[in-house]
Amino acid sequence: MLRRCGFVAALMLACVTTFDASAVERRVAFVIGNSDYQEISALKNPAKDVVDVSNTFRAAGFDVFVASNLTKLQFEDQFRNYLAAVDGADVAVVYYSGHGFQIGGENFLIPVDASLKDAADVEVQAIKLNDVLQQMRSKSKIQVIILDACRNNPFPRKDYWLRDQLLTASGTGLAQIRSSLNTLIAFATEPGAVAYDGAGDLSPFSLAFSRRALAPNQEIRTVMSAVRRDVVEATKGLQVPWENSSLIDEVVLMRRSSRPSLPPVLEKVVLSGAGPVDLNLPQPVEVDGGTITVSIDRPPALGRLMLDGKVVEAGELIQGKDLPRLQLDIPKGTGEPEEMDMLVYAARDNWGGEAKGMLVFRVKSGEGAQGEQVMAALEAEQKQQVLQRGIHVTGAAEAIENREVDVPVGVGAVALNLDVPTDDAAVSLKVTNYPATGTLSLPDRALSPESSLTVGEVEGLRYEPQIGASAPVEIAFEIRADSGASKPAKMKLSPSVDPCDLAAGEPLDLQGVVPGLLPNEIGADAVKLCEAAVKAYPDVARFRYELGRALLAAGKVDQARKAIQQAADRGHVRAVFELGYLYATGTGLAVDRKQANTFYAAAADKGDPYGMTSWGRALFHGYGVERDTGKGLDLLLKAAAMGHTYAMNDLGAIFTEGRNGVPADQARAVAFLKAGVQRQDMYSMNLLGRNYLSGRGVERDPKAALELFQKAIDLGQPYAPGSLARMYRDGVGVEQNLDEAQRLFELATSRGDQSGAYDRAALEMQKGDKADQAVAVRFLAFTVALDLRNELPDARATLAKFGSKAKAAALKQLRGELKSKIPLSGSVDKQLVKVARAVWEQANPRRDLF
Repeated sequence: MLRRCGFVAALMLACVTTFDASAVERRVAFVIGNSDYQEISALKNPAKDVVDVSNTFRAAGFDVFVASNLTKLQFEDQFRNYLAAVDGADVAVVYYSGHGFQIGGENFLIPVDASLKDAADVEVQAIKLNDVLQQMRSKSKIQVIILDACRNNPFPRKDYWLRDQLLTASGTGLAQIRSSLNTLIAFATEPGAVAYDGAGDLSPFSLAFSRRALAPNQEIRTVMSAVRRDVVEATKGLQVPWENSSLIDEVVLMRRSSRPSLPPVLEKVVLSGAGPVDLNLPQPVEVDGGTITVSIDRPPALGRLMLDGKVVEAGELIQGKDLPRLQLDIPKGTGEPEEMDMLVYAARDNWGGEAKGMLVFRVKSGEGAQGEQVMAALEAEQKQQVLQRGIHVTGAAEAIENREVDVPVGVGAVALNLDVPTDDAAVSLKVTNYPATGTLSLPDRALSPESSLTVGEVEGLRYEPQIGASAPVEIAFEIRADSGASKPAKMKLSPSVDPCDLAAGEPLDLQGVVPGLLPNEIGADAVKLCEAAVKAYPDVARFRYELGRALLAAGKVDQARKAIQQAADRGHVRAVFELGYLYATGTGLAVDRKQANTFYAAAADKGDPYGMTSWGRALFHGYGVERDTGKGLDLLLKAAAMGHTYAMNDLGAIFTEGRNGVPADQARAVAFLKAGVQRQDMYSMNLLGRNYLSGRGVERDPKAALELFQKAIDLGQPYAPGSLARMYRDGVGVEQNLDEAQRLFELATSRGDQSGAYDRAALEMQKGDKADQAVAVRFLAFTVALDLRNELPDARATLAKFGSKAKAAALKQLRGELKSKIPLSGSVDKQLVKVARAVWEQANPRRDLF
């Protein structure tokens, strides 16, 4: 039986090449193929391209997000998941096949539901490529964008809004992109030219890329040169792929830096005079697939190496699969007394990887009774070895077969903790079914669908589920020992989302793993769940931020601020924004707009949609900073492009009224509000409802307004009750109903709408002699208490006109609603306002409730 040899360590150092494992690269690709367009001409190949190209990246060991026929909303959702996965990655790739065109030097990718009939549609229906690139830059070390999208512009309309200008779209191709450091952008054809679908199942570009990208250890610029040659040949020179590179680091798609795996030093007893004796050397394991050749660097001095009856000389090459069949023929008379010898050999793979092995053997004489005894013992040992290897293979298969493992999402690569009951160097595992999503890895390398691993590496096997994927995945192996016994084994991995993410994850968090909850949706158990997550995963900053959200919802402001600060210190970008929000609102801190802007700007620089919205709003209006309308507008547009409805609503207001030199454009305003409604934003519903009432940017439609107001009310929007109340008060689109108007104004007041409170007071005063003066005073007090921006200055003056009797009655009633007394001083009007504010905060203890 072969044994690992410990006493020849010095020889091993002299004869065996060492291998230093490098850190595993994190590489993530997003492959998109849009074919089935709803409003414009369909494309034949992209949906097929996406299958072939995604398989290519998966074979290269990438975590691959695959999407076909994406609408704009679907793109936003899947791109956010991709960005969360690519956070901190070494290489981020986006491959897009589909329609695209340029406007004013800006390139746009076209979702399948785009119509682009109006000038504002490009801002809410298309995907600006530069926004995609900027997000990738903020997340990853190296960015690669590959575009098979340079087709003719299929839209009849030619002029579109781009920031503050109405520009004409180009009829052909895409524009050149200025790449920043460590970026490569590849086009299917040169700027301004047209790419073709081709006559086959794949476009000429995608076909060439899939053929060339898996060339082992080829740098991507070399790969793209080969792709260019193939496409030029396939299209007879009509299409010339082109790329713009600022790479300073190498990008190798199909990295093959591993080496064959085999035990470096083994020991065996060999008899002389017994004829060729099987050495039973373990077959080298090619960890990256492919084939292995073996060369004999130092043959034994005491005998001849044999394979299939022929002598194997020094330097001769044999196949790695034949190594277990090598024999050694020691002449009669050798080994008396016992002698030592060695065999040194090298295993090499297809792409230059090399490992060396050594067999140290003791030669004993096979003559006489003693030789017969030794021979019998060795034969029995050999039979036992074959039997044990079969047992080892079976044991390894049983340790894996039908195991089910829950793997948490968004905490990095998770150890699978497989305990295989053997360390036999001859046993190896080949991946026969790679998981459909996510990545398998070992501490020193990522695995791919062609990978193998030694039995000694199994305990290091890890899996990182893909963010956004929830379906279980299956991994299958073939477990084998040399060319003998083999058994299949499969196991199931189930991605699971931590309860903290479900209880306190935030919408549009580009480092989050769930769609998220609004602040008023966070439950009472969130604190406990997130405390457990922080304890279990102290290095995952996201859980500290979500704990901060949960604590804030529970009214524990000081603890919340501490958790949020810790998350920000650990690199969670949304936590940086949240610190700005605390300063801006004075939540547990003195209001400091400049300090808030510092945090907003930092979050915006990292691509956070909330940060871009708040910093853009500050710049556009000059809140705590010198006004920069152009930069502010650009940030709001970028945030809206990421699906942030708050930015859409801001843009709707800007274009509805025209502000700070930006001209009013009702149609443009409505486009953003409709986009917000499409994303189920209750504020967009209320604003768009007002447009339908007034006929601004849309045909007047009170019925549509009523439906939008009612839906927003059902979602908890604070101002929609007042909007609908005015319809009932004035009999606009509905039969006049003052009782229903009164109820809705009171609901608006309870949600914090100062205008609704003011209108409720006015409604009471319109009752004339039947008016309840104390009720009017009550709602005027609420108006002033809720009007923090002094948008209704007449409310104070109106309140002052009421007599002392009505004020005293209102004050008594309000104080009676308080659960705890508060100190009062100053005029009765000031007391009324203070108590009204306290009553509202008692019912709505959180500043971020709506």
